[in-house]
Amino acid sequence: MPVNSFENFPMSWKPDRADLTKPLYLSIALLLERDIVSGKLPPHTKLPPQRELADFLDVNLSTITKSYKICELRGLLYATTGRGTFVSPSVNLPNVVVNHEEAFNYIEMGPNAAAHLEYSHPLGTAYQKQAAQRWLKGFHLEVESDNIAIASGAQNALAITLISLFEAGDKIATDQFTHPNFINLAKLLHIQLVHVEGDENGMLPDALEIICKTNSISGIYLMPNYSNPTCITIPVKRRKELVSTIQKHHLTLLEDDVYAFSLLQKLEPLTSAIPDQSVYICSTSKSLCAGLRVAFFAFPTNFREKIINGIYNINLKTSSLNAEIIAELIFSGAAEKIVHTKIDLAKERKDIFSRYFPPSLTSTDNVCFFQWLPLPEHIDGKLFEEAAKFHGVNVFCSDRFTVGHTSHKSYIRLALSSPTDTTELEKALRMIKTLLDH
Repeated sequence: MPVNSFENFPMSWKPDRADLTKPLYLSIALLLERDIVSGKLPPHTKLPPQRELADFLDVNLSTITKSYKICELRGLLYATTGRGTFVSPSVNLPNVVVNHEEAFNYIEMGPNAAAHLEYSHPLGTAYQKQAAQRWLKGFHLEVESDNIAIASGAQNALAITLISLFEAGDKIATDQFTHPNFINLAKLLHIQLVHVEGDENGMLPDALEIICKTNSISGIYLMPNYSNPTCITIPVKRRKELVSTIQKHHLTLLEDDVYAFSLLQKLEPLTSAIPDQSVYICSTSKSLCAGLRVAFFAFPTNFREKIINGIYNINLKTSSLNAEIIAELIFSGAAEKIVHTKIDLAKERKDIFSRYFPPSLTSTDNVCFFQWLPLPEHIDGKLFEEAAKFHGVNVFCSDRFTVGHTSHKSYIRLALSSPTDTTELEKALRMIKTLLDH
């Protein structure tokens, strides 16, 4: 037995070193979280001093310091100067809104809210979720109402999903060019994005397979319909191949389907094939009204508790008034009319765009609200963006959408729906074409 053996030494927490994996600090934090949440370490339990635990586990003192800090930031621990580190008292108290529906027999003095249009259930009312079911059914997705939540737009739904289901340091696979807001959100949460090579049909399954074998990938983010910014819609055969790889490597799929409404021929979501490991997000911002900031997202039962906690602890819920307006639009049939009008406007603007830029440069079979225009090899994307802005047109270069290293090929994304009318659109397109020609 070693001289410094802790076998019979009294310690309030003795994790099994055989359970540790790398990185050690994160593994220790997860083991500590597990024992706190399970009740093995009750509230106000004093944890071993950091140096003592470091000796017990035979790791550096800094490793324990980082582990304790992670748990403290998660609200699992609190430290008192001169006394030590303790388990927080509120860790296992029930979430006040998760159990809110059980409180109807009480005079409510818990949540700081009043009246119908402020707080209700965090996932939305029954009527609002029925509207969500109808909306999602239009995209070939059948979901139980208990597995639907309402968020304040797609970005809010993505934030809730990432915070609820992923940890700092996790890796998520994406296309090389993807939504910049998702890139920035991942950076903010210290989640690493790993880009996967693709072609004109989207992400390559073989490339995803290699990435999964050479990296510890936790999830995958895809925009299968009119991917922002490339306008690519993944065909059925490629979807099936990607689903097979996602299923094989047990990845959590984040399917952002904000542009599904504009497809003339609706395709079945990837989520339909792997519902138990997918979160499907469908915002109404592009299809109905951006100002209302309402998105529906569906998730499997095994994610439900984490998602609900995420919703309540981030923003309680979306505005009931906004969700109610969207529900009325859906049930009245007005939503369908709005969608048809928007598609007609998108067709009109795509036709105008095609007069300035030949089909060989861009996809011809879409009615997307933006276009992905390749630049000649000698033109730098950032410099072109600056030149266009100098001449009164704001465009986004491909560097804004790039995950990982910058591609050798430069592009610009043109938001055809942003100009106030077709006259302004044509003026902008003429300027861009003139810049490219010269």
